[in-house]
Amino acid sequence: MAATTLTLGKALNRALYRELAADPKVVVMGEDVGVLGGVYRITDGLQAEFGAHRVVDTPLAESAIIGTAIGLAFRGYRPVCEIQFDGFVYPAFDQIVSQLARMHARTNGAVKLPLTIRIPVGGGIGSAEHHSDSPEALFVHTPGLRVVTAATPQDAHTLLRQAIASDDPVIFFEPKRRYHVKGDVDEDAVDLPMGAARVARPGDQVTLVTFGSLVPTALDAATAAADEGVRIEVIDLRSLSPIDFATIEASVRRTGRLVVAHEAPQTAGLGAEIAATITERCFHYLEAAPVRVTGHDIVYPPARLEQHHIPDLDRILDGVDRALGRAPAALEDA
Repeated sequence: MAATTLTLGKALNRALYRELAADPKVVVMGEDVGVLGGVYRITDGLQAEFGAHRVVDTPLAESAIIGTAIGLAFRGYRPVCEIQFDGFVYPAFDQIVSQLARMHARTNGAVKLPLTIRIPVGGGIGSAEHHSDSPEALFVHTPGLRVVTAATPQDAHTLLRQAIASDDPVIFFEPKRRYHVKGDVDEDAVDLPMGAARVARPGDQVTLVTFGSLVPTALDAATAAADEGVRIEVIDLRSLSPIDFATIEASVRRTGRLVVAHEAPQTAGLGAEIAATITERCFHYLEAAPVRVTGHDIVYPPARLEQHHIPDLDRILDGVDRALGRAPAALEDA
């Protein structure tokens, strides 16, 4: 199929359409996903096409949504659940951690739960604090779950279809401020497996690892740094669990320097795990200590202040400078 230009949101919609059409066991569930088409219109038109028994408007009860979906998956369905906002997933956390993530191991592999949970994630759109969370560390810390996220329309389409086809439960994070970004999408292209990272820009002086909404910021930082002769390699993780450490390790062995950026608070965030693992694997190749550029260790701030919380171009470039020894190794919130 020839590539077409789609927004990231529309790419997700097309992925859902293709999977609903291909497999009668695929069911979409969530608050307002049917008649309304979801608050971000990701499921727009799907109920009209496939019926209310396949695209199901649920009560406002996240625990019930996931609990029902686990039962459906147990009986051979492939549910795709939408959590309306990132901060609304916590009522369902017990179902996800105590049931969904454990069932395969609990049954010694006899039971598979092919359930995909779509979660709009992150800030930058002027919403309240419980609409702007980045809770990826909670799910990455939970064995038994795959966790993925997409920065481009092509990856959004491909990764969502791979998630629905997977026999493992998948947490699918959608960076909400990327929903309206356009890009070419080949609906039949599969150039990477679900667990692989992508080298978004090659370089040989600093490795910059990020994911989701910060990928374009990282690419802008690499362009700005190139004007000063600094060649940054940008890696888009795509998969947060498992992490493609082989790709990061190969890059750091060339560059000798690592910067990790994410929106979530710094303490016990994904950046800490990446920094620790790469230090263990690449200690003799590192020319400087790994640097984290993250959100601050605070409750998500009011909308008028969020630009000071989310890592921007200047903060990422400062992190690159620190990795290169051009700036003091100060704490992010100092």
